[in-house]
Amino acid sequence: MAIKPNCWEFYQCGREPGGDNAKKLGTCPATTEKRLDGVHGGKNAGRACWVIAGTLCEGEPDGVFTKKISSCVTQCGFYKQVKQEESSKFVSSHTLLERCGRSIQDLAEL
Repeated sequence: MAIKPNCWEFYQCGREPGGDNAKKLGTCPATTEKRLDGVHGGKNAGRACWVIAGTLCEGEPDGVFTKKISSCVTQCGFYKQVKQEESSKFVSSHTLLERCGRSIQDLAEL
């Protein structure tokens, strides 16, 4: 079985704990979100980063799910790769948010 990269490995952003950019840009919240550990074969939220606020998008920390999901779905190569690799096993964003104790309705009110 091939090892599936986490988002920080795919983009080589250096925001993982101890990474080259962690001090300057902060540790990426996807690297520490334990409630999504194992989803799509990733470490923490490393293969579900699109539901985590504060992950990098085009070099800038991105906001909450409702503000970033459309660009993830249409423009993010990593999101598209995970969706293709997981195919019928792809976990919906709604389910991922629920695992984090949030709902799309909660986020729409932010």
